[in-house]
Amino acid sequence: MKSYLNLSKSDQQLLTSYSLTLKALSNFLGHNHEIILYSLENIEKSALVVINGHLSNTKKNDPISDLALKKLKDLEKNSDSMVMPFFEKNEIGSILKSSTIPIFGENNRVIGLICINLPLEIPLIDFLSDLMPPIQQKDKETNIDIKNSETFSESIDELITISLNKMKQSVHNNPEISSLNENKEIVVGLYDQGIFNLKDAVLIIAKKLGISKNTVYLHIRNHKSDNF
Repeated sequence: MKSYLNLSKSDQQLLTSYSLTLKALSNFLGHNHEIILYSLENIEKSALVVINGHLSNTKKNDPISDLALKKLKDLEKNSDSMVMPFFEKNEIGSILKSSTIPIFGENNRVIGLICINLPLEIPLIDFLSDLMPPIQQKDKETNIDIKNSETFSESIDELITISLNKMKQSVHNNPEISSLNENKEIVVGLYDQGIFNLKDAVLIIAKKLGISKNTVYLHIRNHKSDNF
């Protein structure tokens, strides 16, 4: 069995840590993108993670591809070559838009590669389907999923305030929540969003809700206890 590099334990752990990242990237890009994580420790069984490998008939523990080796050589000559997408043909003649990303380990050595491939001949409807949310999560007016929303702000205070206002509106619009429990549900909702990890969040939210910080802590403690 031939080895291309002798990887340290830290190098191996770094490569393994990319598995979840690549799964998340695949979920974001969709099922038409092939993503492969190659290790350079053993190029005969190089493929550590293979997602949507049916696009090139690649399987886990397959050898590294000839193109990946070529891109590795290109990196030695010009590091900028690795950050630019390129176009190629696979074995069946389909045109791919591809990108090869190096993974650096100890001593700034390249210890692995992430290869992303997109067949350009897929039907447009298949490509667009990856951009749309599941039907059951769509908003009635916009037809877009609004279950999860992202807040961008210029300061922590603004972020807390915006998050609080969103949660207040959500709680107020829920007919199953009585007016007596609204503050509790607001605090619990913000806790589940991680807002109380922000500095001074308890004080700011307590002041804006017109309750004491001790009441905020009480709601949080009770919520933790209920979910223990």
